[in-house]
Amino acid sequence: MHLYLASGSPRRAELLRQIAVPFSVLPAPNIDETPLSGELPVDYVCRMAEEKARAGRQLDGAVLGADTAVVLGNDILGKPADDHEALAMLKALNGEEHQVMSALALLCREEMAVRYSITRVQFRHLDETQLQAYVRTGEGADKAGGYGIQGLGGALVASLTGSYSGVVGLPLEQTVALLEWADIPYWQVD
Repeated sequence: MHLYLASGSPRRAELLRQIAVPFSVLPAPNIDETPLSGELPVDYVCRMAEEKARAGRQLDGAVLGADTAVVLGNDILGKPADDHEALAMLKALNGEEHQVMSALALLCREEMAVRYSITRVQFRHLDETQLQAYVRTGEGADKAGGYGIQGLGGALVASLTGSYSGVVGLPLEQTVALLEWADIPYWQVD
């Protein structure tokens, strides 16, 4: 069965290539990513992953949808709208512990399976000049919480407990479990 990734994220595609999964990329689905009133963050990321998988439905294969949210307290920090919002997010995260929740949904043979990971991330305490310098790099503009741990933003992080690949956007442990559930091979190195 062929795997389709319903995501425009180059980071997610790279993580799938890392475990040698044959796949095709579908255009990022156009869905409303507004949290529902009273929706818990973990329910939100799971719902988003499911909606992305359904939006990418393919008759000849399985569709993997994914979503990642940075959560501070009970607040979901999405992608910043601009540099001002990115700086505000980084100031809120500065010196604090937050959670990164990544959910995966695999639609296969009209059945949906969902997995998620929650990683605790502790930010270093940085001064405003350092935070502004990071915002100016532009790296966090298209990332939840306004930072990317796999790039320059790695210098913002003091420690993490959980899945590094989940913080990047595709928790590999949960991904492999879904692939095995759907009998989709990985480690395909020809």
